[in-house]
Amino acid sequence: MKQNQSFHDALESLDDKSINTSRQPSLNQLVNEGRRNLLKGGAALAISSLFPSLFSPLAHAISANIERNSLINFQSVEAVTSSDFDIVSVPPGYRAQAFFSWGDSVMPGAPAWREDASNTWQDQLLQAGDNNDGMHFFPFAEAPNERGLLVVNHEYVNPTLHPEGMLFTDNPDGSRTRPADQVRKELAAHGLSVIEIHKNADGQWQRVTDSGFNRRITGFSPFRISGPLAGDPRMKTASDPEGDEILGTLNNCSMGVTPWGTYLACEENFHNYFVNRDKKDYANRPEHKRYGIGLGGSSRYYAWESTEPRFDATPDPSQAHDGHVNEPNRFGWVVELDPFAPEKSPVKRTAMGRLGRECAVCSLGDDGRMAFYSGDDARGEYLYKFVPDQAYRPTDQAHNQNLLDSGTLYAARFMADGSGRWLPLRFGDPGLTPAEGFADAQAVLLNSRGAADAVGATPMDRPEWVAVHPHTREAYVTLTNNTDRGKQQPVDAANPREQNLHGQILRWREARRDPTAVEFEWDIFVLAGERQDADHSIPANRVGTIKGDLFSSPDGLAFDSAGRLWILTDADETAPYMNKIGSNQMLCADPISREVRRFLVGPWGAEITGITWSPDEKAIWVNVQHPGISYPASDGHSRPRSTTVLITREDGGVIGS
Repeated sequence: MKQNQSFHDALESLDDKSINTSRQPSLNQLVNEGRRNLLKGGAALAISSLFPSLFSPLAHAISANIERNSLINFQSVEAVTSSDFDIVSVPPGYRAQAFFSWGDSVMPGAPAWREDASNTWQDQLLQAGDNNDGMHFFPFAEAPNERGLLVVNHEYVNPTLHPEGMLFTDNPDGSRTRPADQVRKELAAHGLSVIEIHKNADGQWQRVTDSGFNRRITGFSPFRISGPLAGDPRMKTASDPEGDEILGTLNNCSMGVTPWGTYLACEENFHNYFVNRDKKDYANRPEHKRYGIGLGGSSRYYAWESTEPRFDATPDPSQAHDGHVNEPNRFGWVVELDPFAPEKSPVKRTAMGRLGRECAVCSLGDDGRMAFYSGDDARGEYLYKFVPDQAYRPTDQAHNQNLLDSGTLYAARFMADGSGRWLPLRFGDPGLTPAEGFADAQAVLLNSRGAADAVGATPMDRPEWVAVHPHTREAYVTLTNNTDRGKQQPVDAANPREQNLHGQILRWREARRDPTAVEFEWDIFVLAGERQDADHSIPANRVGTIKGDLFSSPDGLAFDSAGRLWILTDADETAPYMNKIGSNQMLCADPISREVRRFLVGPWGAEITGITWSPDEKAIWVNVQHPGISYPASDGHSRPRSTTVLITREDGGVIGS
């Protein structure tokens, strides 16, 4: 049974709560025949008939580089439905080993992790944080397949961070009090780790524990604010009256990488860390209400405000800038980090908009123009892209370093005929004027969700990771699930199932293969869940279109250089409808045949997330987050540790080939 089950149940129920209560009229203006075709289970065929050219370039480009019969060459791993499963299972001929776990040394001189979790918060500042998530390998130019920097997000913390679990004292006014040292340790366990890794004399990947590049970025670290909201009054607090420096980054989920070699960490469910006790102020403050900042006695989960006042966003007129009422505005941004410059403070790029952002994945055009795609992971939220004003210049690093400080943010509208449009979130356009509550361009960025509501974007089934095909620029997005579909949000072509338990993967192709285009064509790549030809007694909301191994709740997503699409899942394996699909897993899909094979099965209770490769793709790193039992130990009693897992082939070959 999953440890701390009540904590994770509460976390999932609140993280998945629908904050968007708008029902966009445009979603009901569907082409009826197109919708009927899509919902008959032939989504790809229906759209191919409407846009015959949609996938022929994809097939042509991939076929020119890869033999069609050899794209996926490994034996599928069996699904696991046992709650006693406590290992990572990979195909025959592959090896998986724990590589980097919560509490491991990052900074030189860090103390060893203690099995009883008695390390102090000062220790935690020097050690790997909790709940490893998005990550990327940055190679050294002189030895790209032997040496690099691994950057790992630490999304949130588990109660197992403390020997005694999380301690709370309930107060008569509805607030809760926490031990100060517990709060400090939790702040220290958030953020990112940068670690140098290399191959030793035996050709085995190892961590370099005394590297000058090693770095821990935590809830206490300073961040520079850049872009349109730098110095804005809505970013100022009592502790930062200039509005130009933020302490900490929170809830970093997925990520992105820029063409100029920097890492983009993405702050997702930041709203769970704050509270506003003033109901009137809360109702009149869209940047609190629309993002679901906690209202009432205490913040959700952590009650950090009891010892860290900056997490209490209740107005206090006795303090400058109303105390910390603006502190939530300082989270929900893309954070840019240069892993090779440990002396530089990371930067929060406000031009890219404020979301519960999963990722910031770049699509680079031939002329250097770019788009950065992001999902906003909550039920009924939107898919976005940010287009910088200027193009990337490969030989001009000074030009590139501030490209993310100006550009246009768009939200996607998916039409039933397979077409789509990127809607600019631009101050002054209809719906985005002072009359509609947007005082200026900064207000649009601060409340990007409300701006997407106003322009009529399509509410989606929890959009998460995006992946861009390396040969064709086809883009894919995971929509994890949405049990509110049909209630809070109407069914539509892109989100075709009521009470969507299992999720789907969509793909789209920008007009002219131009990342900056405002029009695109799309289809449903796969409906997750049980296959369409399954027993007719299965409820319709469970029926899927998977060709191959079953999976539910796609979350992580990435392409390798050959065009294999890797899918990582985050389902509740304890739910009764998961008895055939089992624990979370990583799968590989062929974008043309749509064949899906299961490559990895994780320990019971864990999410499989985060994925990156060495440049030669002979090593792959994957994260096992919040394991429910004792991984990476195997004695059934040890304290669970979120872990980065290294996977290699026994013959030294390319993963998946």
